[in-house]
Parts: sequence; C-alpha cells; structure tokens
Amino acid sequence: MNNVFVYIEIEGTVVQEVSQELLTKGRKLANTLGVELHAVVAGTDIKGKVEDQILPYGVDKLFVFDGEGLFPYTSAPHTDILVNLFKEEQPQICLMGATVIGRDLGPRVSSSLTSGLTADCTELEIGPYDDAKSGKHYDNLLYQIRPAFGGNIVATIVNPDHRPQMATVRSGVMQKAVVAHASQRGITVYPEVSKYVSPEAFVVKVLDHHVEAAKHNLKGAPIVVAGGYGMGCKENFDMLFQLAKVLHGEVGGSRAAVDAGWLDHDRQIGQTGVTVHPKVYIACGISGQIQHIAGMQDSGIIISINSDPDAPINRIADYVINGTVEEVVPKLIKYYKQNSK
Repeated sequence: MNNVFVYIEIEGTVVQEVSQELLTKGRKLANTLGVELHAVVAGTDIKGKVEDQILPYGVDKLFVFDGEGLFPYTSAPHTDILVNLFKEEQPQICLMGATVIGRDLGPRVSSSLTSGLTADCTELEIGPYDDAKSGKHYDNLLYQIRPAFGGNIVATIVNPDHRPQMATVRSGVMQKAVVAHASQRGITVYPEVSKYVSPEAFVVKVLDHHVEAAKHNLKGAPIVVAGGYGMGCKENFDMLFQLAKVLHGEVGGSRAAVDAGWLDHDRQIGQTGVTVHPKVYIACGISGQIQHIAGMQDSGIIISINSDPDAPINRIADYVINGTVEEVVPKLIKYYKQNSK
C-alpha cells in the first residue's frame, strides 16, 4: 500500500482546475507519508497534450490512457481503468474531484475494491488513530474532514483497514501551486488500454457532448460581495451588483438567499455551493451558519455588514459594520465611485 493517486479530469485536452488543486494537496500528503505522488488520466488523442498541465504539480509518475471511447467520459471504461490499475499499484490514497464525474466514478471504484469513500471533504490531513474497540493503533491514516449532519458538526472520518482510502473534494476548496523543477523529475507511461478495459465497457456511447461556459468567475474573483437572507428582498441585491461593479468584483450569496429565489443557484457560496478564496469578502446580511463559512473562511479580509452585533459571522470577520444593508451599502457605493480609479 504505497503511493498517493489523483484521478485527473479533462475536457478534451484541458485538465480541469479541481484536479490541479488535488495534485497540490496530494503532493503535500505524499511528502508527509514519504511516498510518491501518482496521477492517472484517460481520454482520446491526449498523448503529448496533457503532460505539461499535470507534471509541474509535483507528480512523480503519470499514467496516460489514450484511446477511442475514453472521451467524453462514460462510467464503465474509466471504472475498469482505475480498478485494474489500483489492483496492480496498490495505492494507499486516491483523490478525486467532487464533480459530476467524480461523484459517479468514485463510488463505482470504491465498491469494486471494497474500500471506503468520503464525499465533499473540506480538508485532508495525515495522522494517527487509536481504535477503542479493538485496541489497535494506526499510524499515518488519511483524516477525511467534512461537515456532517446538515453542517452542524465537522466530522473527521478515517478508514483504518481498507485501501485505497478514497475522498472527493469540491473545486476551490484546495489551492493549486506548481512545484519548482517538478516536471523534470516526473515520468510518464502510456499503458495499453485494452489490457485494462473490457470490450463490453464501451457498449455505451455518447452521441452529443456540450459544455457551457460559466456566466461569471465567482471562484476566481479577487473581491466577492455576498448577500444573505438579511438582504430582505430580491430587489436589494441590485445594490450588491452595483457595489461589485464599482469594486470589479463578483456577487455571491448564502443558501438562504438562493432558496428564497433572490439569486441564481450558481452564485451560492458554502458547503453545497461554491468555495471562494477572494482577497476581500464583503458579507451583507449573512448570519454566518457553518455551511456558509465552510465556503469562504479562507478569504483574505472578511468584512461583515450586519444589524445583529452577535451574528456568528462577526466572530471570523476582520471588520464589522453594525447597521442595515439599506443604510451601509449605498454609502459604500457612493464612496468607491468617488474614490476609485
């Protein structure tokens, strides 16, 4: 049970950002364990086109499966690839994105290998574990940390006896970073697809594949103006869009605001939405439930505008403005219009 594996998602020949974020985290986990970081990618006509997007993140060995029928993604061939490769390589950890693909592929692989899978992790660490029932002590287990019971607690889940330890992580939770001179040491292998995938796996064929670009760049915005149920109504969100325009930022919101129909679902920030890491996060009328905080707590500067001085979000805010959004936000818009370049 040796190395750390990351499953790489691609769109055509473009590696998805969530996979690069997981490679960065995987590199840190591998360093802690003193093992190698391996990656596996499968697609059609990708040889020589994806390596430079993967190796710089500290990958020691990259498995590239290139063949007809591997893109667009379908469940069976990708499951065959991972299951048979993992039987050979015996990894101790496997990480995937908590995406449409990862949520389909992860359970299939873990079920076939009778291992465990923790979905939507917000943090991954290495540590010991003492089993009170059996009296056994375990070293170097993967702590799979995620909110549970509707976000009311943060659970740390371990898998002592089955391998690989599998976890999915949503895009934006981890931060990606290339490793200096990493691409000079990593090696790439090109296994024969037919040795890993049965002909029956290709019985399902995708007739049409369409990807629509995101309408906004909430995840990559340096400034995020977010509104909660305390905004009062949908019309008040117009103020937030005005403020965001002046600041060259993006608008987001809490689940309560989205559920009320005041904001589009793809702007939801939190445990069941998008995770953001802006330089400045302005929370307007947001109480600060743990589900929302999970999606923005790593922001550089947090500013809370709230009429409730005891709102939970004020505890993590760097600056608190006590007042209603109707009073405060128009003043901010007026000030920044007059003073911004």
